[in-house]
Amino acid sequence: MAKYMAIEETLGELKKTTPSVYEATVVSRSGMHIAGDSPKGVHLETFVAMSAILLGAAETATSELKDKLQFVLVELTRSRMMLTSAGSRALLVLTASDDVSTEELAETAIKYSEMVSEQI
Repeated sequence: MAKYMAIEETLGELKKTTPSVYEATVVSRSGMHIAGDSPKGVHLETFVAMSAILLGAAETATSELKDKLQFVLVELTRSRMMLTSAGSRALLVLTASDDVSTEELAETAIKYSEMVSEQI
């Protein structure tokens, strides 16, 4: 069973140490919300379900390349969204300012997704 409070604390630390991250959400591979927050004004169920589908589709599309997918980056007009695996049962979705570098955001996403995967 997921350690919900530990995951929430991890996400709180992520947002505190990385001010460019607006929201951090942990989603099950089946598209259910586990922990964290979603962007204001979005329908939570749709956001988490489509996030799981997006990462799953990228993993499926790249599975024949004999390499491991690190993250999916979605560039928006005023922000960006990064999705990465958090173990075999979950994924981490970050929304962030568009002025944060891809490298910095990826480093943060991968570091915290590894922490979350230990808590799932």
